[in-house]
Amino acid sequence: MKKSTRIILAITSGIILSAGWYEWGSGLLLLIAFIPLLVLEDDLTDQGRKRKNTRVYLFASLALLTWNIITTWWIKNASFAGLLAAVFVSTFFMAFPLMIYSVIKRKFGRTIGYISFIICWLAFEFAYNHGEISWPWLTLGNGFMFSVRFIQWYEFTGVFGGSFWILLTNVLVYEFIRRIMLGNKFKSKWKLVIPTIFVIAFPLVLSLYRFYSYKEKPDLREIVVVQPNIDPYLKFNDLPSIEQAKIQVDLATQYCTPETDYIVCPETSIMNHIWIGQFDYVPELRMVKEFVIMHPGIKYITGIMCREQYTPKNKTSTANQIGNSNIFYDTFNSAIQYDTTSYVPVYHKSKLVIGVEKMPYPQYLSLLKSLTIRLGGTFRSLATQKERGVFTSVEDGIKIAPVICYESVYGEFVSDYIKKGAHYIFVITNDGWWGDTPGYRQHNALSSLRAIETRRSVARSANTGISSFINQRGEVLMSLPYWYRGALNGKINANDTFTFYVKHGDYIGRIAFYGTLLLILGLFILSLSGKFRKQDT
Repeated sequence: MKKSTRIILAITSGIILSAGWYEWGSGLLLLIAFIPLLVLEDDLTDQGRKRKNTRVYLFASLALLTWNIITTWWIKNASFAGLLAAVFVSTFFMAFPLMIYSVIKRKFGRTIGYISFIICWLAFEFAYNHGEISWPWLTLGNGFMFSVRFIQWYEFTGVFGGSFWILLTNVLVYEFIRRIMLGNKFKSKWKLVIPTIFVIAFPLVLSLYRFYSYKEKPDLREIVVVQPNIDPYLKFNDLPSIEQAKIQVDLATQYCTPETDYIVCPETSIMNHIWIGQFDYVPELRMVKEFVIMHPGIKYITGIMCREQYTPKNKTSTANQIGNSNIFYDTFNSAIQYDTTSYVPVYHKSKLVIGVEKMPYPQYLSLLKSLTIRLGGTFRSLATQKERGVFTSVEDGIKIAPVICYESVYGEFVSDYIKKGAHYIFVITNDGWWGDTPGYRQHNALSSLRAIETRRSVARSANTGISSFINQRGEVLMSLPYWYRGALNGKINANDTFTFYVKHGDYIGRIAFYGTLLLILGLFILSLSGKFRKQDT
């Protein structure tokens, strides 16, 4: 095979992989996206070729780099350095499962190779979702974000079930094609037909049945989501926080009714860097409190930046020092709920954006401090809280999951709110950093996956859009367009049941992670013993 043909195959695979992250594409295309790469790997590892592992890794990297760039190029609008980090770190790690597959296939046979490819890829995704350095945007199962009718079974598996489906289907279809091309006997070729058709069709049929038969338990609440449309590059330094708060309270006043239960405003709506315990002295929060008093029964949820003070003895690893004083403080990106009671619950965002809100492994990567983006007023990591928190209504006990921005990308993380009793998911976010690009549309669509996994209705308030209501089947019911000031008033159902996924989380990823360790250990032992021989080609 010519080098140009190999390059075309690698790039083709990357292009097909990107289709699931755009409205014009479909997640179903991912079911064949790895086939060009598998063809390429077979060509690169023909007998007699040198530097096989290096060649496989480099061409796999080309395919995966193409996928990363096409899908997440919009990060450059916030930070070009951030784009480079996200793309190259992801590509570097993603290529390893394909190289491991190639090595194991050559040493132990094609069947074991296919198994290693599937579980090693899933193990990589699990580690990338749960590690200190984490960017799960391109988890394969996320590729169905715009195709929710096909993945209603995510309530049982989460997105890792989608990743498994994609990988297994690619392997089966490729092996069937390969046997046809080799001219194998009829029985060898066609014994794969029924399993392949079943693997493709069964999840689709099950999902479509579940989609059209699923009925939400009637338990409506009226909710207003506010979209103030404040330029994120102005809101942190140029537009006074009191003016931002007034815009949002005015919109809430305009769109609420006597039946309204909740007002939801975006992430970092109030930028006055409030000290915890001193909320009553903040003009913006007094404005919110007055609104709630004027509209009894309404709960007002909004994003704030706040601080907590420490002495040298109890300061945390993320604390900043005020000058040369003995006063230290943490900064939080938080959500609060106001009602007519005197208690104001606070939840601190706990999945932070790398390079923007935190520096991973600061004890080792302090030299990279210059690459962080000064968006929140600090180069130091924001602080977090260990467990998820929910906001409870004193009127009827309804509990809200106050999911802040990037947290909505993590399925198991969001499910922890549901385990705390949350009946709704409220996503508050500020997606305007990327401009009018696919980024904010993808972020909104990812909330559809969280709705299916947890069977919770979602109310989403985004500073510049998309603000939306999403039902428990993952359908967007209402939305506001990008760069539009306004609000939505809608009714969505609460739910109190736990899905299988909520109960068990990313169990598929965990099985794959530990399975990969056992596979590598087992094959290493067998290789040393000389008792294992390659059986298939």
